[in-house]
Order: sequence, then structure tokens, then C-alpha cells
Amino acid sequence: MTDHDDQLETIADIMRATRIASLAYRSLEGSLVSTPMGTQDFEDPGTVWFLTERSSAKVDAIAADPRVNVHYASKEGWVSLAGTARFSDDRAKLHELWDASASAWMPGGPDDPESGLLEVTGTSAEYWDSPGAVAVAIQLAKGLLTREQPEPGDNDVVPL
Repeated sequence: MTDHDDQLETIADIMRATRIASLAYRSLEGSLVSTPMGTQDFEDPGTVWFLTERSSAKVDAIAADPRVNVHYASKEGWVSLAGTARFSDDRAKLHELWDASASAWMPGGPDDPESGLLEVTGTSAEYWDSPGAVAVAIQLAKGLLTREQPEPGDNDVVPL
């Protein structure tokens, strides 16, 4: 396994450990907007799928400017996925990804024309791999006592 493969696996582990991600995009008015999204699936860290409604403001905004950032944070670490997004009404993929929790947010079901997918294609991912809460606390205490910068874990930007 190459170093790049190891980095991609670390990114995937952090993403898997985070049920709700934060999707940032530019609104039609030009302001930055961030909204929580439940990751339905990712084929690899470079392709992420979310369920969404066709008539949502985010779909209109992303159609006008597809640049997005998806942020994942958990006890495993932190990932910032930069890329582009697009609305998809791929019914087969929608049925594949639909689960009981989706019906709570989108009661029309996967056959409702209003139900669809947001596909994010990543171009790069920046990550911090957390060494664990105890190790971070020790590093912070060490930094306070010695005035040296703590080591919070591995950090890198990975092209996808």
C-alpha cells in the first residue's frame, strides 16, 4: 500500500465515523451557507452522495456555482473535502441509498420527483488524524507547561 493509499484510508475512516457532515456552498445572493447533511454513501473519499430535495435553495445555488466544501469532524479526526456538486435524479442510485431515516426528512419516498441526490466529486481533501482525546490533552498540557506548540496529530492535503 502506498502512502497516498494510507492517506485515503485515513480520510475514509474519518468520514465513516461522522454521520452528519457540513456542506458549504455559495448562495444565489453570494453569501456562504453551511448546512448539515447526512452522508448516504461514498464510493471512495472522492465521491460522496447525499439525499436532497430538487426544489431546495441549495440545489439552485449549486446549479449556479457547483463549488462546495464538505466538512467531517469526529473523535477520529477532521476532513475538509473540496470539490464540486451536482443534483442527480438517478432513480436506481436513489433506491440503493434510501433508508428509513430518509423517509423522516423526505416523506414522498424515493419515487417522488422531488426526491433526489446531491453528488459531490472531491478534488482534494485536507485532514487531521486525531491521536485520541487523552493524547490531545497530554499535548495541550505539555504545550502550556513548556510553551512549545502541541502536536495535534497528522495533517496533510491529499489530491483525489
